[in-house]
Amino acid sequence: MDRGGMMLFNTPGGPVVQTPSRCVRLARTDWNPLTNASDVAHALADAMEGSADLIDLDDAALSAPIGGQEVWAAGVTYYRSRDARMEEAAQAGGSDFYDRVYDADRPELFFKANPHRVVGHRGNVRIRSDSTWNVPEPELTLAVTRDGKIFGYTIGNDMSSRDIEGENPLYLPQAKVYDQCAAIGPGILVTDHPMPAETRITIVIRRGGAAVFEGDTTLKQMKRRPQDLVEYLFRDNSFPNGCLLMTGTGVVPPNDFTLQRGDEIRITIDPIGTLINTVR
Repeated sequence: MDRGGMMLFNTPGGPVVQTPSRCVRLARTDWNPLTNASDVAHALADAMEGSADLIDLDDAALSAPIGGQEVWAAGVTYYRSRDARMEEAAQAGGSDFYDRVYDADRPELFFKANPHRVVGHRGNVRIRSDSTWNVPEPELTLAVTRDGKIFGYTIGNDMSSRDIEGENPLYLPQAKVYDQCAAIGPGILVTDHPMPAETRITIVIRRGGAAVFEGDTTLKQMKRRPQDLVEYLFRDNSFPNGCLLMTGTGVVPPNDFTLQRGDEIRITIDPIGTLINTVR
């Protein structure tokens, strides 16, 4: 059951559903059961009955759209990300690793964050204290039930320490997993329909009020199908609360760019919205 234009948000006061005609705070509804229903859109529609309408949804009060879900990520799914990873690894003698991953049937999948390491819209992401080359990675992120069904889409920022990652491929967890290493939001577009190949992902990084990097790509540049990534992730692996899966990036800043504290990162995917975070 598809409800076109249905957005699911998380707030300190509980889940909120927004449709073109209503904005409703769901009464007596827990995030994990709601996002693991056999038909999430139908469960949301049912939960809206008897729930109170909101006059306005304050995006400054949004929490990350996550409950007990783990966040995982896929790498080298775009040609540009393959090139960037090869550039990082060249000095460590591993530049062909990523070329082989790009061409292989099996994707690169890695654990990114548990809920306490995730921030939401307008939250603060971090750069590692022991890293000198840090970038955001704007990614379409899949919302997946415990049964492996994609029920929606959101925006992810996979913060990455490129110098640590490039020093040795075995350092990937340290380059990727740390406190406030992932941003998710602003909400989940709940739909049964795949995102169109023409869907555009854009990123703008502002420093002192001025743009210091802008980039964009489209999903048609993505080599792997989202459902194939989910299928590999769920092989011999269970997710009692479902999961969120970042699908890789096709936008990589130049090698002479690194994030600084105070930078503002804006990632937009229509019709999901814009995820805004500040580096601290």
